[in-house]
Amino acid sequence: MSATTPGTSARIESTSSLGVLGTLRAGLALSPAMRTGIGVTLALAVLATAGRLIVPIVVQQTTDVGILAPGGVDVGLVLRLCGIAAVGLLGAAACTTWVNVRLFRAAEAGLLQLRVRAFRHVHDLSVLTQNTERRGSLVSRVTSDVDTISLFVQWGGMQLVLSVLQIAGATVAMLFYSWQLTVVVWLAFAPMIVLAPKAQKALNVAYGTVRLRVGAMLGRISESIVGAQTIRSYGAGARTQRRMDEAIGEHRDAAVRAQAFASLAFSSGVLLSGLALGAVVVVGTLLGIDGDLTVGGLLAFLFLVQIFTGPVQSATEVLNELQNAVAGWRRVISVVHTPLDITEPDEPTPAGPRGPAALDFTDVTYTYPGTAAAVLHDIDLAIPAGARVAVVGETGSGKTTLAKLLTRMMDPDAGSVRLNDVDLREIALADLRSRVVIVPQEGFLFDDTIAGNVAYGRPDIDADGVVGALERLGLGDWLATLPLGVHTDVGQRGESLSAGERQLVAIARAYLADADVLVLDEATSAVDPATEHRISRALAELTQGRTSVAIAHRLSTAEAADLVVVVDAGRIVELGPHTTLVAAGGVYARMHATWISASE
Repeated sequence: MSATTPGTSARIESTSSLGVLGTLRAGLALSPAMRTGIGVTLALAVLATAGRLIVPIVVQQTTDVGILAPGGVDVGLVLRLCGIAAVGLLGAAACTTWVNVRLFRAAEAGLLQLRVRAFRHVHDLSVLTQNTERRGSLVSRVTSDVDTISLFVQWGGMQLVLSVLQIAGATVAMLFYSWQLTVVVWLAFAPMIVLAPKAQKALNVAYGTVRLRVGAMLGRISESIVGAQTIRSYGAGARTQRRMDEAIGEHRDAAVRAQAFASLAFSSGVLLSGLALGAVVVVGTLLGIDGDLTVGGLLAFLFLVQIFTGPVQSATEVLNELQNAVAGWRRVISVVHTPLDITEPDEPTPAGPRGPAALDFTDVTYTYPGTAAAVLHDIDLAIPAGARVAVVGETGSGKTTLAKLLTRMMDPDAGSVRLNDVDLREIALADLRSRVVIVPQEGFLFDDTIAGNVAYGRPDIDADGVVGALERLGLGDWLATLPLGVHTDVGQRGESLSAGERQLVAIARAYLADADVLVLDEATSAVDPATEHRISRALAELTQGRTSVAIAHRLSTAEAADLVVVVDAGRIVELGPHTTLVAAGGVYARMHATWISASE
């Protein structure tokens, strides 16, 4: 029933098989707004190119008809032709500006769609899938990779369109004046045409590596910033610096290699452009001597060669941006096309009326992707509505995996987890998230006030409502110790609060969520006695009238539970009330005796 998500590297390999055109088509399919009004934009680009081609024609007519006229210089004609050229250039400039504006608007609208879609998909990926790649690399998909696309679409895209039109228009005009010189120009650029596919492939690989190195570098930087306190505590600054230097160095080396390829191609374009211009002068002079080409025609042709070679010389820079954008596009596409292993049901089933819910595990087996051994084996467990359940076991026994299945952070390989006799996979995710809420061991806090964090899932609750919730949880005395009460800023990731205070905020957040089922990953071992008392009191109020499942790290939680579930090596080995299990003298009795002796 569950889908195993392939690794990130495999996804990148699959998207790297897309050619440039295939990648562009796939990218535009994700950003349809980029194609909005493309017909009008292309028409304006054609007009801009036509405006530029007026100049060589005016030069030829001015020279042959106006200046070298049999009766002498025709000043009036020259002035009129110059006026026509000025109007053509002004029109070309206006059309180019309009093309720029239209491309910019369409690009920003399309990139907005791409960023939103990529972010939404990253957010919808399960924790297991996200763990296949560094968080910094995932962030780079939505930020720097999209920025490379933005740079190309807004600048390189226009250059590419205008360059193609200029080359085509210049070729037609050159054929009109001299087919021989046109052949000379194209022969001069024949080596570039032949080698372009190989150069494009090399640049494709080089810039794909650059984007990978950017993601790795951002991952290392993010890790070092988030883990700064741990790094300082263990004196690991030098080792961390070496790791960052290594990632930055690898990015530098990849970028230098890519730029070296691009520079070589650019130098080749400049060399061939000079060769083409020199050949046209020599051959054109010979044609003029033979009477096959006028002076004005040769001058016009030289102008056309400049129009032709300009895009060729800038083609390297455009190709540079294109390959960078394609590499970024592939990485974004690889994320967006990553299959979701936690999906919405096609036809959601209601989970019944709100209130304490019954939970059932039936023949549940689960194996983490990439591992051979199952973590859970044939789990059968019935939890009555409103029961307080404690799940205990050694580290690695599978108790946390039970909690993840219960909250549908992942789906079982076999069997089912049911809420009020409805399979979790058949319940709409929004409905499930409102009914089953987890209070993690380390509650994540946003850079906001206490009120903003407590009411994060309930934006309709104001500050007074937050104060009332904290007081009902018995946390009024703690609130009174804060400098600004619920308006106190918690800092990034809640670092302005202690670990116990962050846990209190997470409990209050779950309280306002008003869920039917609470999954608690107990975390009171590292807090002072006063905070532990506050947490225990708040949890007692939080679990009142709800079904609760606690991953118990301290057996005092199990002592107060209605039902104790003992997990060992992925199996439920004992089940019952605390007193019954202690009297049975089994696994739980030994764990409890060890805990008692350690507490004395």
